[in-house]
Order: sequence, then C-alpha cells, then structure tokens
Amino acid sequence: MSKLIVKDVTFSYDQENIIEDINIELHDNELVCLLGSSGGGKTTLFNVISGLRTPQKGKVLLDGEDITGQPGHISYMLQKDLLLPYRTIEDNVALPLIIKGEKKKEARKKAGEFFDEFGLSGTQKKYPSQLSGGQRQRVAFARALAPNPQVLLLDEPFAAIDAKIRQELRSWLKEMIGKLGITSIFVTHDQDEAIEVADEIIITNAGRIEQKGTPIGVYRNPETAFTASFFGQPSVLKNADDFHTFAQAEGADKIIVRPEFVKISK
Repeated sequence: MSKLIVKDVTFSYDQENIIEDINIELHDNELVCLLGSSGGGKTTLFNVISGLRTPQKGKVLLDGEDITGQPGHISYMLQKDLLLPYRTIEDNVALPLIIKGEKKKEARKKAGEFFDEFGLSGTQKKYPSQLSGGQRQRVAFARALAPNPQVLLLDEPFAAIDAKIRQELRSWLKEMIGKLGITSIFVTHDQDEAIEVADEIIITNAGRIEQKGTPIGVYRNPETAFTASFFGQPSVLKNADDFHTFAQAEGADKIIVRPEFVKISK
C-alpha cells in the first residue's frame, strides 16, 4: 500500500510564491490528474513531489516517511522521452536498474518483461531513432516503471505527440496503470485528457488548488468562476444585472453559461 501526502507546501522563487499552501493526499492505486493552465504551478508542484526541488515550507510524505527534497523515491516521466540515442531500447529500459547497482544481465532480463505487455515486441535491439514517437513514449513509460516505484509522476507525457496517437496512448496508459495498480499523478493542461484518464482531478490556478473531485463532480459542481470557465466551452456574459433569466448571486459581475444548459424558444 502506498500513501502520498503533500502537506502545506509552499515554493517561492525571487520572493514570489509559485505554489502556496498545497495539500494533496493520494491513496494506493489512485490516478490523480493535476489540471491547470500554463503558469498555474503544475510543473513546480511536480518537481517538489519528485524531490527535484525543496519547498520553503511544508513536507512530502510517502508512507509516513519524509521524502521532501529527496529525489529517487518516486519515478517520473517527462514531456520528452529523453531516451539515450546511443543505447538500445533494451538498455534504455534497464538503465535505472543498472544505476541502482543491478548487474547488466539481470537488469536486461527485468526490462524484457515489459516489451510484450507494452506493445514493444521486436524493438529490444533497436535504437530510439528507429521508433515512432508513440513507441518511444511507451519505452519511456517502461523505463519509469522498471525500478518498481511506489508512485509514478507523469508530466504532460503526450504533449509532443500528434492528436490521434495521443488519444490512443492515453487510453492505453489508463489501462496499464489500472492493470499494474500503481499510484500515479498525471500533469496536463488538456481537460479532455484529464477527464479520460483520471480518478480524481485537482485543478490548479495561480499556484493554489481551486477544486478537487471526480471529473464528473467537478464539471457538474464548479466551486469557483475559474473552474466553471476552465471546463467545457462556456460563454461568459458580462453585466449580470442585465440578464433576468438567470438566478442571481449577490455581487456577481458576470454569468458563466455552458451550452448544454441553454434552451432557446420563441
């Protein structure tokens, strides 16, 4: 069982808070999506959770152990596959095991267990330049899982892949993570991607958490104007007082309307 807790985390740069008072709790086998616009603090939070950055305030706990600022406890997969071009696919997947001290032969054997399951049969002796973008991302995913991590972080792993392959890969990723039963955090700015893969969505904005919940729960019951505007294709009507057909909220200056809730009649 793996439990990850991000407690009261604040990270500043040049005296400006990039993320502030972030609290997250992940349980075993959950796939949580960090969703937000560019500059919302998603990548900074990713780096803090992975131990690549140390926050000025707060802690990251894994099964009760303080791992704040300590890389190596959590595996991560970045936007670019970062495969070593001069190593075979087999050796790329085995690399983290070799770094941890395993003998090359044993590391390659463990790496080989991923190839059939990940749709990579026959690629072991090839080099990254001989694979498609989708295949390289599958290799990067296998490499991240090779050390058998308790938690996996994925930072927009399909951002550089064309739309059709991206859709296929995210369906495949959801299936594989469920099959492997690994606790995962998926970072994206793509709301369709978040809805499709996540058990829970955490929406970030300006370094803070706007809302948490299931995809359908957040969509149906937005708690803030940002969340309501972020999901779907809403229209924003200014001068709220001029529209008498909507329920009025005291002090409101705009109305956010999703198209599926509009009925047009004579």
